[in-house]
Amino acid sequence: VLDSQYGMYVWPCAVVLAQYLWAHRRSLPGRRVLEIGAGVSLPGVVAAKCGAEVTLSDCEELPQCLQNCQRSCLMNNLPHVPVMGLTWGRVSPQLLSLAPVDIILGSDVFFDPKDFEDILATIYFLLEKNPQAQFWTTYQVRSADWSIEALLCKWKLNNTRIPLHSFGADKEHLASSALPGRHTIEMMIISLAQSDGT
Repeated sequence: VLDSQYGMYVWPCAVVLAQYLWAHRRSLPGRRVLEIGAGVSLPGVVAAKCGAEVTLSDCEELPQCLQNCQRSCLMNNLPHVPVMGLTWGRVSPQLLSLAPVDIILGSDVFFDPKDFEDILATIYFLLEKNPQAQFWTTYQVRSADWSIEALLCKWKLNNTRIPLHSFGADKEHLASSALPGRHTIEMMIISLAQSDGT
């Protein structure tokens, strides 16, 4: 835990997503994984430790967040994991040149409603380039008024809710950590809608 600002803190959602990765660790070796909004990169680090080929990303305008991604890799003996600046909603040379991915990770990226559409636009772009890929995401329920359902429809994205009890994350304490605590965390997997309209 470095600092309680964006990208400087291990948020409860990161611990839940890391638990999901650990529960599915046997499927990760060789998978190409991109973590967006990585911050201190707990899910990406776990994926890399489980044998995935991981790239970490955070906002290109927040160099301190990118430095934290790099520090997390170094502290976990993962100096080979690339870190790149990737700003949601912006088509950049980094986004265009990104290698193929199988899994996109995002923990607590759905934090500020003003970013929701930019996040989903970026996810849609990545899934269009990688139609078999999935976006594995956890988010904290902060307001009953905040929803991405309409945006998922607009961007023709499917979502499947993953019950936390299905991977042992329905507890206040995970992996000897006091997180996620009493926060309400949800998990879903987002993919491209099928061409038959489903």
